[in-house]
Amino acid sequence: MLAKKNYKDSVFTALFSQPALLRDLYCAIKDVTLPPDVPISINTLENVLFLDFYNDISFEIAGKLVVLIEHQSTINPNMALRLLLYISRLLEKRVKGRTLYSKKPVSIPWPEFYVLYNGAEPYPDDAVIQLSDIFEKPKELGLAPAARPLLELEVRVININDGRNQAIAKRCKKLAEYSALIAKVRTFWKELGNLDEAIKEAVKYCSRHDILTEFLEIHGSEVLNMILEEWNTEDAIAFAREEGREDGLEEGLVMGRVEGREEFRGEITELLAQNLTVEEIKARLEKITSKQV
Repeated sequence: MLAKKNYKDSVFTALFSQPALLRDLYCAIKDVTLPPDVPISINTLENVLFLDFYNDISFEIAGKLVVLIEHQSTINPNMALRLLLYISRLLEKRVKGRTLYSKKPVSIPWPEFYVLYNGAEPYPDDAVIQLSDIFEKPKELGLAPAARPLLELEVRVININDGRNQAIAKRCKKLAEYSALIAKVRTFWKELGNLDEAIKEAVKYCSRHDILTEFLEIHGSEVLNMILEEWNTEDAIAFAREEGREDGLEEGLVMGRVEGREEFRGEITELLAQNLTVEEIKARLEKITSKQV
């Protein structure tokens, strides 16, 4: 069994932790209007690590619609599978103690799945990722080339980077302000070359320009650690690519044998935040991994 980790809020999950803001977010994404008295209930699986992942936001609307939202800075083909596993866990919790062999159908909420993307890599405003994209294609068994599996899950991926999907941003002010904060972090990182200082300057900028003012007043001291925690290895690689350091950095990651290994993400992010040269990063990574061999 995989060891559990402590759940850590990201800026995104901390920001959208209130039912009223989740209503605004959902209405903006769907371009619908929900009455203010429609109940929004947040699901409570955030402290249950399931197969070494957690979902960012999961909530129900009037008990009839369950919405799972992930906030991602990288796109990978396993998002639909992760959400399938998570919705299975939610439904298991919902039907616990009820027989599934009754003649009466068990009522379950209508599911919707979203990924809100704000990574540095170019991506369309709106896209769909399907679970069937990663299924094996057993043509050797005689299945027709156009055969479709009898299990599917679709995830709508929405690019929320600053300046993208402006109609959604206009409908949800907090989402637009969140995107502006992250954009400022990236801008200051390019200017200053130090992630810690970039986050501090971005927070100051947003406070001066009425961007997430109340949130930053409450969580200002935590925002630095939140962003450092969620700004993972893939973010750093994407940023390095923008700065023309991709080849050296990726070579260092490969040489250090740490690429994709969760236990080293914090160390890699910390090294990048120190504005070290490629050679210095490679040397540090080699030292880290040599202790594990």
